[in-house]
Amino acid sequence: MNTKMFCYQCQETAGCTGCTHAGVCGKKAETANLQDLLVYVTRELSKVLTKLRAEGQQVPDHINYLVTENLFVTITNANFDDKIIEERVRQTIAQTAELAKGLADAPAFWDGSGDWEAKAKTVGIYETEDADVRSLRELITYGLKGMAAYNHHINAFGKYNAEVDAFLQDALAKTRDDSLDVNELIALTLETGKYGVSVMAALDEANTSAYGNPQITKVNLGVRKNPAILISGHDLHDLEMLLEQTEGTGVDVYTHSEMLPAHYYPAFQKYSHFVGNYGNAWWKQKEEFESFGGPVLLTTNCLVPPKESYKERIYTTGAVGFEGCKHIDADATGHKDFSALIAHAKQCPSPIELETGEIVGGFAHNQVLALAEQIVSAVKSGAIRKFVVMAGCDGRAASRNYYTDFAKALPKDTVILTAGCAKYKYNKLALGDINGIPRVLDAGQCNDSYSLAVIALKLKEVFGLDDINDLPIVYNIAWYEQKAVIVLLALLHLGVKNIHLGPTLPAFLSPNVAKVLVENFGIAGIGTVEDDLKLLVGEA
Repeated sequence: MNTKMFCYQCQETAGCTGCTHAGVCGKKAETANLQDLLVYVTRELSKVLTKLRAEGQQVPDHINYLVTENLFVTITNANFDDKIIEERVRQTIAQTAELAKGLADAPAFWDGSGDWEAKAKTVGIYETEDADVRSLRELITYGLKGMAAYNHHINAFGKYNAEVDAFLQDALAKTRDDSLDVNELIALTLETGKYGVSVMAALDEANTSAYGNPQITKVNLGVRKNPAILISGHDLHDLEMLLEQTEGTGVDVYTHSEMLPAHYYPAFQKYSHFVGNYGNAWWKQKEEFESFGGPVLLTTNCLVPPKESYKERIYTTGAVGFEGCKHIDADATGHKDFSALIAHAKQCPSPIELETGEIVGGFAHNQVLALAEQIVSAVKSGAIRKFVVMAGCDGRAASRNYYTDFAKALPKDTVILTAGCAKYKYNKLALGDINGIPRVLDAGQCNDSYSLAVIALKLKEVFGLDDINDLPIVYNIAWYEQKAVIVLLALLHLGVKNIHLGPTLPAFLSPNVAKVLVENFGIAGIGTVEDDLKLLVGEA
C-alpha cells in the first residue's frame, strides 16, 4: 500500500478501515512504523525462544518480560516516544542474536542493518496478502497484545506464569507461519482465548493475594485543599509504591479512569490520603488533567498526547512514554522512586473540584458470590429479569452515547454488570437498586472482566443449567483497544454466545472471518437503542 503507515488495531481507526498518515490516537507515522518493527523483531525473538524450549532449555524471566513489555509498548495509547521504541528494537535484536547462539539450527533473523523505514514497510500488516489469513493473524496478535498487558501486571509482583509466557511467544511466532491455514488459525484464535482466561485468573490471584478481595465501597468524587497527585492507567503495584511514598508528606492521591477500582481493595483503604476518584474515562484527560493542577502519573496505556499547558506535569512509567515527558524507571529490584513527583506536587495548587458525591463499586466475583443467595432470590421472584453485561472500553466517538442511552432505557428490573472504563457512560446516572442490589455492579478494571465470567459460571451452577447461555444474562459490550480483544476471545473460549459488540465491529475482521464469528458465536454489532432493547431484553 502507498501509505505513510497502516494501523487498524483500535476501534477509532480512521473510517473504520485504517489509519494511513497518522493515528487517530495521536501517534505519528514514524512511531507506527517503529512499532511494526518492534512487533516484528519480538516475533523473531519468540521463534528463537520457542525453539529453545523445544530443546529443553529454560528461558530466563527477564527475557519473558522483554517480550511481554515489547507487546505492551505497541498497544493503543501507550507509547509515543520514538527513542524508547528504537532502543527496544535494538535490545531485542541483540537478545535474539545472543540466545540464537544456543541453538544448533537457529532461525534466520534481521540484524538491524539497512534502512529501518524501508524495512518497516515490508514487515507490517500487509506483509500478508490473503485477506482472511491477514485478518486472523492480526486478531491473534491483538489478543496477544492484550494478554501481554495483563501479563505485565502479574510480572510487576515478581510472578511469572510459565505456561502463559510459552504460549504467548509460540502463538506470536505462528502469526507469520505460512504453513498454517485458515482453519488452524481459527483454532489458534480460540486457544488464545483459553490463555486469556488463564492470564486474567493469574492476575486476579496476584491482585487479591496482595491487596485483598475487592469489597463494596463508596468512592468520593470531591476534592480536598491539599496538593495532590493523580494516578491513571491500571498498575496497582505502582499505586502501592506511590501511596507508601506519599504517606505523611501532606500530598493526597486521587485515581483517574481505570484506576478507580483501586479504591475497592482493602489494602489501599488504610491510606487516609487516598482521597477518591477525579474525573472520568481516559479520553477526557485533556480537560481533566488541566483542571487537576498537580502532577499526573501514567502507569499504563490510555495516554492522550498531552497539551503543552500541562505536559510538564505528566510523568510516565513502565510501558508508557511520550517525548518530553519525564519517565520513571524501576531499579533492579522493581522499586520506583517517586520523590521527584512528590516534590513537584508540593509546588502545585490543589485540584479544581469537578463534582461532588460518591459512587459505589467493588462487585468483583468474591463480593457478588457473597450476595449469591440474595441475587438468586431476586431472579427467582422476578425482581431481576435480566443481567446486562456492559463491560469494555469508553472512547471519544459521539456514537458511544448509545451506551448511556441504552443504560437509561433499560427496564428497572434489569441489572448492569460492568468492568473497564465503559462504566463511565452510566455509572453516575443514579439508576437505583433492586431490593438493595445496585443496578450497576462494577467489577473493576477491564482485566476484571474475568470476574464477570466467574459470576456467570457460578450462577450457571447455582441454577443447575447445562449451558452458560441459558442464564438470564445478555452481552452488550463496548470495545476500543487490544485488551478488549483478549477479553472477547476469553468469553468465546468459555462458550459465551450472542455478544453484541460496538460501536463498530473491528476493522481488522475480513468479511469471511466476521462471518465465522457470526455463524459460530452469534457475534453481532449494535443497532438502535430501541431495537437492541427488544432484541436483548424483550422490551422497548
